[in-house]
Amino acid sequence: MKKIKLALLSGGVSSERQVSLNSGKQVFDALDKDTYDIALYDPKTDLKKIVMDAQTIDAALIILHGPFGEDGTVQGLLDLLDIPYQGAGVLGSSMAMNKLVAKRLYDGAKIPTPSYLSFFMNEKIDTAKVVDILDLPIVVKPVCAGSSVGMTIVKDIKDLEEAINLGFQHDDCILLEKYIKGIELTCGVLGNDELEALPVIEIVPGEGHEFFDYNAKYVAGETTEICPARIDNDITKKAQQLAIKAHQALFLKGYSRTDMILNGNELSVLETNTIPGMTATSLFPQSAQEAGYSFTKLLDELIQLSIEEHKKLKLRRS
Repeated sequence: MKKIKLALLSGGVSSERQVSLNSGKQVFDALDKDTYDIALYDPKTDLKKIVMDAQTIDAALIILHGPFGEDGTVQGLLDLLDIPYQGAGVLGSSMAMNKLVAKRLYDGAKIPTPSYLSFFMNEKIDTAKVVDILDLPIVVKPVCAGSSVGMTIVKDIKDLEEAINLGFQHDDCILLEKYIKGIELTCGVLGNDELEALPVIEIVPGEGHEFFDYNAKYVAGETTEICPARIDNDITKKAQQLAIKAHQALFLKGYSRTDMILNGNELSVLETNTIPGMTATSLFPQSAQEAGYSFTKLLDELIQLSIEEHKKLKLRRS
């Protein structure tokens, strides 16, 4: 049987470059070398090489995070080159990456999400009015950054301006969101047209982490992840339904992972990731493992889903 020529993209130019490189290495190690002939590409240096090699590539795995990787830009390039790739296309990738657009789509689909305000750089922000509307604490985050980069939980109005300035260091638009205290949950979705909600994971950040911040995500031992989550069946089903609903509202394909907060019996959706972390111990692979997918089998499934979805795109070509 002929091997699938697979392009593995990791690295890139975002603030999450190192995370992407680490994930890419683990993905490479997990892939079945009898099934795939793997070529490695770093979009920071290898865009021209991807274009030159396009006709020899059967499929791509995009293991990139943040802007210029998770936001539809690389997806658009691969569409132009007629290369199948896992996960969301240009539309879904760009909408999910933009937290403000995602919020508006959640609202339109009647998906519960914390109330919020948004501001662009150089726009005058009346912090007293913001606090009057949202109350404290307030979560401040860049609209188009991932891995909680540039995010702050503000408990005192005197700290709000500094948090706003930090947010604007990472994007020209920020989101100010009502803070909801509760249990952090995340739920993965797998599939193109027929969607499977994976087991829900409970995230317990360690001491010194108010929320699932960058260090809590990527420093070993800083966070406890419990799968399946310690929640009852009704809440589990509701979380899985919300994950599927968010996936559909953002026009996603292949897979996604939606983060939520459980306060009492009420769930609020925070955001949806179109390229979840993909090391063997990352949240999505952990949940997939609980559902019966080894890391290698999960990668195989994502590649096959990408090839199936790519056949539909052929209809748009003359």
